[in-house]
Amino acid sequence: MGELLVIVGLVVAVIAIIGIIAKARGGERPATAAPRRDPLAADQPIHGFGPRELGPGAIVAYGGIDYVVRGSITLRQGPYVWWEHLLEGGDGAQWLGVEEDEGTLELTWWTTRKGLGVSPGAEVIVDGRVHRLEESGEAEYSCEGTTGLPERGRMRYQDMRTGDGSSLLSFENWDGAGWEVSSGRPMSRGELTVYPAPPAAGDPDYRR
Repeated sequence: MGELLVIVGLVVAVIAIIGIIAKARGGERPATAAPRRDPLAADQPIHGFGPRELGPGAIVAYGGIDYVVRGSITLRQGPYVWWEHLLEGGDGAQWLGVEEDEGTLELTWWTTRKGLGVSPGAEVIVDGRVHRLEESGEAEYSCEGTTGLPERGRMRYQDMRTGDGSSLLSFENWDGAGWEVSSGRPMSRGELTVYPAPPAAGDPDYRR
């Protein structure tokens, strides 16, 4: 008789536990799927072109040539940040400019131009094309790798473009050393392939 009471008690306990679990589950609200987000929104990474991917040691493939990133410059003007990466592999000094403007990735291929004999102004003619002032200002910069510049400093810039935006012109003055001139053109993401740089010291993925 005693054993029967024990068995009955266990059965009742099991039923009670099952009832509690069922009630708890019944009170749960169905999970709501997280809303999908714009992958190119301003708060999203610059897919494949951010500072973790592009830096000293990265490879940029363009036009059948593999360019090595020798050094990178990070520029800051108030809340705005953009990057310039020194490339080696072609003729002359080449730079890849990377900027995110209102969620849109802007890439520019720059070539340093020497001996042009031009100065900043409202209108400058280079290669037979008229470039007009788009914006100018000052920024703080910091360097990584080989750039030919101090580790930190300030620079002034004046950016110009043709009416159709197909040709760009940039005047840059690093720490008062005089104006340097570069001509450039906008690039699309699909024109370039980036093979990321090895992680930098301090990065969570860094390995000695």
